[in-house]
Formats: sequence, structure tokens, C-alpha cells
Amino acid sequence: MKNGNVENNPILKLTFEFALAVIKYCEVLEDKKKYVLSRQLLKSGTSIGANSREAQNAESKPDFIHKFKIAAKEVDETQYWLSLCKYSTGYPNCDELLKNLDEIDKVITKIISSSKTSMR
Repeated sequence: MKNGNVENNPILKLTFEFALAVIKYCEVLEDKKKYVLSRQLLKSGTSIGANSREAQNAESKPDFIHKFKIAAKEVDETQYWLSLCKYSTGYPNCDELLKNLDEIDKVITKIISSSKTSMR
């Protein structure tokens, strides 16, 4: 796999660690019987890393950008579910996840921007 080594690729490392944290948080949600948000969050929160990893094997620069745009959409969706958790009664604290997600969002936005610039 091209550039697929998590340890040598900052965005893959960030998104992998984030996915692990989301899994752990969703297990807590499941224990609290918060099934609907848990499942939605699990899907979107782990999809960010999956799409970032898929981008590493893109067939072209436009394909690379497209895959990271999908990852950016998953960031937005994950931010929505986490915000619902944050502002709903009876949900565990997710501030650290939101902070980490913001960092991932900035990196993905920079990757997309610089990739577009290098195409010109």
C-alpha cells in the first residue's frame, strides 16, 4: 500500500487514533443505551480514516482530492453527532473528541487546498 503506513503518515495516524477513541466512546454510549447516536457516530467517525487511507491509493490527483473531500464530509457529519452528544442530557463528555476532530479537519482542509494548488 502506497504511503499507507500509519506511523509515517500524520493524517493516517491522526484519523486512526481518532477512530479508536470514537470506538471507545461509542462503547460507553452503548452501555448507556444510547444506540442511535452510537451507531451513527461509529460509522462517520471511523469513516474519516477509511477515506483518508483510501486516498493513499488514488488513481490520480483529482481522485486523491475527491477521496479527501469525502473524508471532509465525514468530519462534518461526525461533528454533528458529537455536538448532539455534547448538548444532550445524559451523554458522556466528548470535548476531547471534538478537539481532536477540529485538528483533523484543519489537516484535511490543508491537504485538499495544497493538492488543488499543486494541480494548477
